[in-house]
Order: sequence, then structure tokens, then C-alpha cells
Amino acid sequence: MSEKIFQTSLNKEVDIFGQAKSFPAETVILTEDSYIKFIPIVLEGSLKVLRTEEDGREILLYYIKPGESCIMSFLGGFHNETSKIRAVVEEDSKILLIPVEKANEWVKTFPEWTDFIFKLYHKRFEDLLQVVNAIAFQKLDTRLLHLLNQKAELFKTRELTVTHQQLADELGSTREVISRVIKQMESEGLVRLARNKISLM
Repeated sequence: MSEKIFQTSLNKEVDIFGQAKSFPAETVILTEDSYIKFIPIVLEGSLKVLRTEEDGREILLYYIKPGESCIMSFLGGFHNETSKIRAVVEEDSKILLIPVEKANEWVKTFPEWTDFIFKLYHKRFEDLLQVVNAIAFQKLDTRLLHLLNQKAELFKTRELTVTHQQLADELGSTREVISRVIKQMESEGLVRLARNKISLM
């Protein structure tokens, strides 16, 4: 399994200490305020990382695709801090779980592992900048269309099985507002609607 991600002697360590597990969609593998014991690396499928606001609304921060991990898990795990995010399986996935103590130890012994973390940090920083930019400067319809395109790329289909409530949760909005925006998008010929399905045109 590790040969898909690493190419050096780090593979041996990953094979010994890493544990690959399969999770069905909607499984919560990391909750806010919990201590991080494992670093997840996605082998198959995808995860979504969300942040809950004080008023209970959630917002999608980024997706984790095969070969990637969650930088927030690294930061919290390395400093023995509780998680600031929630990680949820977006589609049936196979995830490699690396014990935090080993992940921390490998930083000192495997340059490839350190490089993996830095590249991941850079990517996630850009993802978060896009989220901040979208919230601050983009209208909800633009953000919604971007989210739908992200999902289409993730699932490799332009016919998405998703509810208005799920979209509202990920955008930090309400179902009523999302439904209104989607109806407007349908009238503009951007999407086609069916029960719990949205097709991108």
C-alpha cells in the first residue's frame, strides 16, 4: 500500500506501523476537541475537512484526496493538542492510519516524510486562502457552483447525489437559502435538478 505514496526506505516503516482501514461514506474519523492519535492518509476515496462555528454552522475547508493527508492532524498531533476540525468520509474510502508518535519520529529520520508534510502544508494553505477569499469576496451562487464542480471532479461525474441540506452545511448557509440559489441556477441553465440529484450542465 505504501508504494503508492513513498519511494524510499520509509515504505518499510509505513508497512510496519501503518494500518489500512476501509470506512463507509459519512463516517466521522476525527471530531473537534478530541485528541489526535493517528494521522490519516487517504489511499482510496476522499475525506472532507470541516470547521464548526460558534453558532453551530459548519463550513467546508478542503477535501483530502488519495495520496494526501490532513495538515491539521499533523499540527494538532505533534503538539498534543485537541483537534480544531472535523474529518468526515465523503465517499467509501480506504485510509492509512499512522500513529502520531511515529509520524513525529519520522520527521527526524526521513527527509521524504518532512518534504511530504511541507508540500501538504503549502497545498492546504492555498486551499484555506481560497476559502477565505470566497467567503469575503464571492457571492453564494459562485461559491455553490465552485463546490459542485469540486464534487464533480472528486466523484468523476457531473450528476451528483447530494441534498440541499448537505450543501448548506458545507457552505455555512441554510437549506432554504441554498434551495433558492439552486433554483436560480437552474433557471439560468447552469444545473438540472431532480430528487436529491443535481446535474451540472
